Amino acid sequence: MTDVTYDRVNAADAAGLMDTLCEVYADAYGEVPGEDANVKTDAFRDRATAALSARNYELVTARTGDELVGFVFGYSLRQDRNWFAGLDPAPEPGFTDERGGERTVVLAEIEVRKAWQGKGVGRGLHNEFLSGRREERATLTANPVATATHALYQRWGWQRVGTIPGRPGAYYREYAMFVRQLR
Repeated sequence: MTDVTYDRVNAADAAGLMDTLCEVYADAYGEVPGEDANVKTDAFRDRATAALSARNYELVTARTGDELVGFVFGYSLRQDRNWFAGLDPAPEPGFTDERGGERTVVLAEIEVRKAWQGKGVGRGLHNEFLSGRREERATLTANPVATATHALYQRWGWQRVGTIPGRPGAYYREYAMFVRQLR
């Protein structure tokens, strides 16, 4: 396998990579019969662009030479974001307290080109991103029926805490929610 290098990128520089991030995203999911790939990629572009203004945004890229083969991005969770709204089962008291926006990092996207999947790039991105965060825990959401992905996350130390309803315009009606302690 070719050596993969990981780089941290701030929001200003990430904005200049948006077209490439969209290409990687589209490649990661591939063609799905009967699905308009542009709709899903356009929705990703909207989410990724909106995330650039989030608190403590950070992008980590994976490259081989000049080729971007994967990325992960995330940001600190604000109290007013209501990220855990509708979590089922209901969490214990204090679970949703973000303590001034420094408690939880959202791992918003992790994507790897098809040709690089299953080669450790996703795990490398995951570890590199989380190792640089100062929050005490991380959270992510996933397709509720992607059991293979859920098992992968659990092997990486994530705990499924329930499901949350999708927000208006979300791709799924509900999402599986995971949390992982960092400290």
